[in-house]
Amino acid sequence: MDNNAVDYENKNDFSVGSVKKSIVKLAIPLTVAQLINVLYNVVDRIYIGHLAADSTNALSGVGLALPIITIITGFANMFGMGGASLCSIARGAHEKERAEGILGTSFVMILIVGAVLTALLEVFAEEVLYLVGAGSETIGYALDYLVIYLIGTVFQMMALGMNSFINSQGFAKTGMFTVLIGAVLNIALDPVFIFVMDMGVKGAAIATVISQVVSATWALGFLFSKKAIIRLRPKNIRINLGYLKKITSLGLSAFVMNASTGVVQIVNNVTLAEYGGDLYIGVMTIVNSVREIVYTPLQGIAGGAQPVIGYNFGANRGERVREAIRFLTLISLCFTMVIWGIILIIPEAVMRAFTPDPALITAGVPALNIYFFGLFLAALQFSGQYTFVAVGKSKEAIFFSTLRKVVIVIPLACTLPLMPSLGVKGVFLAEPISSFIASTLCYLTMYLRVYRKLSPMKIKKVN
Repeated sequence: MDNNAVDYENKNDFSVGSVKKSIVKLAIPLTVAQLINVLYNVVDRIYIGHLAADSTNALSGVGLALPIITIITGFANMFGMGGASLCSIARGAHEKERAEGILGTSFVMILIVGAVLTALLEVFAEEVLYLVGAGSETIGYALDYLVIYLIGTVFQMMALGMNSFINSQGFAKTGMFTVLIGAVLNIALDPVFIFVMDMGVKGAAIATVISQVVSATWALGFLFSKKAIIRLRPKNIRINLGYLKKITSLGLSAFVMNASTGVVQIVNNVTLAEYGGDLYIGVMTIVNSVREIVYTPLQGIAGGAQPVIGYNFGANRGERVREAIRFLTLISLCFTMVIWGIILIIPEAVMRAFTPDPALITAGVPALNIYFFGLFLAALQFSGQYTFVAVGKSKEAIFFSTLRKVVIVIPLACTLPLMPSLGVKGVFLAEPISSFIASTLCYLTMYLRVYRKLSPMKIKKVN
């Protein structure tokens, strides 16, 4: 190991020093990065929602592409978060060669899967969009956006997946810049392509693709450089089946989280199209945008804690793992309580940030209040879920990812609207009901299966 890497290794040794400071040091830039990352798509929707002509259908059309993008993100997270979590455990055990092999395998898989997804979705884009709820008024906008957006699929997945490895090594500021560079470029290019060049939704997609290329280039440039502790070396750019099995097993929970969210969005769009029409697809597009903004800091906080938990777990520092879990839970609860209060107090202002359409605002305000009721419970879901991933308990992570979205939300979203007193409200009500059930069970299981089995000085068997 060269002297530069040794210095970084010592600097990012999470088994010494303050656990809280280590988490905060990672979480702040990671949260900023995650928030900026949300702007990739959310800013597109804000600009499109303010188009002079037919903004509601344009916004709904872009919203129809959202579940497809969410599922693509799931593949990136499967290899990125799954590999990065294994990398943290390997680093804690001082197994550098193994960690770099994991990185190389994840890189190749992201490249292959990204290329396959691009080819398939480009060919079947129209069929897929009709399947997720597109109608005659929205299909044109949806196709214009998605067909161009898909060109950047590999770059989007590479930037997101490889950035997980940057953050897991403790380089949170570098990870923040991976996202910052692309997002700032996207925000700057959006009005140029959308309004100045009068390209509408096509312009939004072009701006996003350009930004994704730049972000991916930055991330790969760092991982190939000597600044990284765990580097992307040519000799490791191959598939190691042993590593792949473990990466996929652990990363499957991250994939299920995103893929199930995408499936829920599809079910919601189809149900809303039947009971409320394109107007309510537009409302759900805004609700999903707010959800992304709200959940992103939670992902940043949990993402900051995950390398600390994984490293100390690998280093047999049980009490430090417990302390990290407690701190993660506390700050997540505080954050969600504050955000819930804001949504309850000024829901109309939140809606107006996305659209000036009075019909969308009138329908959207009660939808916001219903959907985000009991938001603080999301803190328990994220704390439990990320802890399971950090310590390598893939089965539990996958189970609770599936339980909340697939087992609870989807059936409720399909059945609650059948009740005469609910209608479209039932679609939005499914979310808080699932949070009360699944989030509580997830955290309680984590407490019993992980937290209580960690001794003060060393790791007891928790499998």
